[in-house]
Amino acid sequence: MQTHQRIYGVEDPSRMPEEGSPRQRLQNNPVPDFPHLLNADGQYLFCQYWKPSRPPKALVFVSHGAGEHCGRYDDLARMLMELDLLAFAHDHVGHGRSDGERLVVSDFQIFVRDVLHHVDTMQKDYPGLPVFLLGHSMVLAAKVLNLVLPNLSLGAVDFNILSRNREEVENYNSDPLVYHGGLKVSFCTQLLNAVSRVERGMPKLTLPFLLLQGSDDHLCDNKGAYLLMDGAKSQDKTLKVYEGAYHMLHKELPEVTNSVFHEINMWFSQRTAETGARCPP
Repeated sequence: MQTHQRIYGVEDPSRMPEEGSPRQRLQNNPVPDFPHLLNADGQYLFCQYWKPSRPPKALVFVSHGAGEHCGRYDDLARMLMELDLLAFAHDHVGHGRSDGERLVVSDFQIFVRDVLHHVDTMQKDYPGLPVFLLGHSMVLAAKVLNLVLPNLSLGAVDFNILSRNREEVENYNSDPLVYHGGLKVSFCTQLLNAVSRVERGMPKLTLPFLLLQGSDDHLCDNKGAYLLMDGAKSQDKTLKVYEGAYHMLHKELPEVTNSVFHEINMWFSQRTAETGARCPP
């Protein structure tokens, strides 16, 4: 088992140079000493890679939730690596070790743009492999005062509603890379706009997906999960609701988290088995 990290080039953000190529500066800003991606706005995004020892069957981008960072998904990513999947991730703009003001974004499409850019760079190294997304919800919204006070904080989230696992709540509270301040009005407004776009696009969704939801999730109403199941045109779609579970299913009570890992493991295993059979040794 090994992890794979790579420094991305700054001359052409859509291209990955050979490992060991010299670092460069952009607009007199120092190139960071961590694996990174340079986005279209000239911001450095902290990246992580989990590369299997055998040729990967597929690529999986792991997208973290609001206020946190991709390092909190190391356990899930390592499980994917054990399935011969190449997992990769970055801290979104304004999160973790990436550039940007904390939890401030002018448009959620920036997050989408950066993810697609990262996927594109990986596909250049691994052409022909299927690509999957493993995502955790961006949370909360309030469409008020955006134009007047875009950096107004609405108050911090009560982290006790994230999980019933007290140890995991404490880990979240003490993680220095997690944003512990109040949610910005502008961020919540953009989140609402993104949700509206998702709702409008549901009838066009035909890709397979697995949706896992806690019945007592106080941040994401589980009605949205049923709405997605009903609205999506996908023929291969699965919803599993965990009774009594809160928001962070991968950091919940052991019986929930173990089941979540099992469901994700089986879902990927079944959908990459055929791909793996076609891969060269």
